[in-house]
Amino acid sequence: MRALVAESWRRSERARVSRDGTAPTELDEEELAAYRAGHPLAAAMPVIRELLGADARDGGHLLAVCDAGGRLLWVEGDPAALRRARRMNFTAGAGWAEAAAGTNAPGTALAVGRPVQVMSAEHFRRPVRAWTCAAAPLHDPHSGRLLGAVDLTGGEDLAHPHSLGLVRAVARAAEGRLALLTPAPGRPRLTALGRDEAVLVVDGRRLRLSRRHSEILVVLAHRPEGVTGEELLTHLYEDGSVTPVTLRAELSRLRALLGPGLLCSRPYRLAGPVDADFAAVDRRLASGAVAAAAGDYAGPLLPGSAAPGVVRLRDRLADRLRAALVARADPLLLADWAHSAWGEEDVEVWRALCAAVPAAQAAPVRARLDALEAELSAGTAELRRPLLPAGAGLPGRPPLAPGAPSRPLRSPATGLQRPLPHTRR
Repeated sequence: MRALVAESWRRSERARVSRDGTAPTELDEEELAAYRAGHPLAAAMPVIRELLGADARDGGHLLAVCDAGGRLLWVEGDPAALRRARRMNFTAGAGWAEAAAGTNAPGTALAVGRPVQVMSAEHFRRPVRAWTCAAAPLHDPHSGRLLGAVDLTGGEDLAHPHSLGLVRAVARAAEGRLALLTPAPGRPRLTALGRDEAVLVVDGRRLRLSRRHSEILVVLAHRPEGVTGEELLTHLYEDGSVTPVTLRAELSRLRALLGPGLLCSRPYRLAGPVDADFAAVDRRLASGAVAAAAGDYAGPLLPGSAAPGVVRLRDRLADRLRAALVARADPLLLADWAHSAWGEEDVEVWRALCAAVPAAQAAPVRARLDALEAELSAGTAELRRPLLPAGAGLPGRPPLAPGAPSRPLRSPATGLQRPLPHTRR
């Protein structure tokens, strides 16, 4: 017997846990609903479900989340597994702390304060020995206070180190979600997605920044180690003729707005961490939480900015997110993107949506995709059209006078200048 399991068995014996008993019910339905609605882990459940829910359902397993006292708050997954789990009262509202249910992954993970895997006969109680489970503790990302544990329970196929690694990664992603939703007290919060002028909340003040100040803070939030004045110039200005004096003047105005201590120089940097919404989306994508990333994405980063550093960040984030959505092939997530202001002409996403949507709902999606592809083909053909000889006129129009400026193509229906077709705003 592993030392970790032997120690857990001794604790179970000291707590006088019955070998053949079942876990007690500690919360009835009404108490459970009220308790978990106000529990901090409720905010992390969308990420936990996204990362672990499908694995549980498809693999015949169960996803469970308990509080710091070992009470199960959520138990979800394969219907057949749920029915079998009820026989040992592995259900929401039941108490699975070691002192109540003996050695088990969520209870033992809470007891030792680290991820734990418990396999079949290692369980203290005999009715639980048909199961294998892996669990990891969940902590408040700011205070470090223990909030509960996330658990994956199933059959013998979970008796693999990958199961433990999976729940450990899910726990870190859930804590990251909590950190995003409840920023550390006093930490500045920068909101720059979907708006041309960012908003900074600092020391209880809500500051709406100018476009240039927004660009500066986005660059500095992305580069916490700092940048030189020359680097910052290249991030902010397309025109290489802008002088360092101009940049210093902007930074001086920004420092006066923010107050002392937040903006440092040599190199230019922020004095401490900033919770930026675009960085949070990037972290969600890195952890595989695509739905959470899409939910946090309020639009392109400073969409009106032409600052080279912002443009690179904006395009990189949008491309990573849309690639993840296409790979996930979830029709609801794809539809959210396709019907947004920034995705309504995204041919690649409309193609993925057309392939993912149920056949009964495919007709309007196919019609929209056909229209976009026709527009794209027309634009490609127009680009390939040979240039007219100098001075030649279009059919029905007089030739251009020598030296006269060329006339843009205009829509026959409206007379308005027709923009080049594009696939993404």
